[in-house]
Amino acid sequence: MIELRPVEAADLDKFFTHQLDPSANHMAGFAAKNPSDRGVFDHHWQDILNNPKITVRTILADGEVVGSILAYKDEETPEISYWVDKARWGQGITTEAVGQFLAEVTERPLRARAVVDNVSSIRILERWGFQRVGEAQGFANARGAVVKELILELR
Repeated sequence: MIELRPVEAADLDKFFTHQLDPSANHMAGFAAKNPSDRGVFDHHWQDILNNPKITVRTILADGEVVGSILAYKDEETPEISYWVDKARWGQGITTEAVGQFLAEVTERPLRARAVVDNVSSIRILERWGFQRVGEAQGFANARGAVVKELILELR
């Protein structure tokens, strides 16, 4: 059973552990320069939790904290982002969590980004109706290189 709930302080320990996996960082691409720096991680999450323009939820699978999902608004169009523990990939958790989150966050259009080789994430977004609207390039710390990412939008 997949559930979303507000983030609790204890969730941050799990989130930190999830983002330490090098292959998960590689797939996300745009991760922290040094994922093992807990101070930077905590500062980043305090910024998220204290920003009224960000809606963030903890993802639970059978009562266990397995990830997070959020929508933020840097510019005109809000964007969705998520992170699920690599050990739980391929179980339908992210797909279900995105669907539940989209029912809660109803502002449209809503955008998402994914590195072009993150096929699973792109497939999840397209399943929920996101369509490719553009591409961008940026330096991905986790890859130490400039990567291409797809910009997807849900109207």
